[in-house]
Amino acid sequence: MRQWKIIAKEAMARASIIAKFFGVLHVTNTYVLSSNHVMGPSMLPTLSITGDVVLVERVSHRLGKLGSGDLVLVRSPLDPKRNLTKRIVAMEGDKVTFSLDPTRSHSSRSLVVPKGHVWIQGDNLYVSRDSRHFGPSSLWAY
Repeated sequence: MRQWKIIAKEAMARASIIAKFFGVLHVTNTYVLSSNHVMGPSMLPTLSITGDVVLVERVSHRLGKLGSGDLVLVRSPLDPKRNLTKRIVAMEGDKVTFSLDPTRSHSSRSLVVPKGHVWIQGDNLYVSRDSRHFGPSSLWAY
């Protein structure tokens, strides 16, 4: 009977270590760093159309360290099940002039990015669905 107590105690100790490991892994993946598979033509030539794996650092936006030129991963406002990888092209307070159709510059519009928002666009303007279609993106969407 004593042997079973030793085995049970050892099993509980190992289960505790495994639970702690998965807890740390979950917190790290959710709040610090994770990987994401990115596919599609909207970020050509920066990212491959056939797919790239990117590391997603999840701390900078909480510290207010995002800036123009940064790549960000956001939940699509058009389809919340999808994530989008885009580039920040303007910060709050910046004036943006854009056209839904890049081949028609005469149909452009301008706006000032509101407080707490950024303007995101894909590098391949001809196929990207971005802030030109759904407006400025909240900084808290990251």
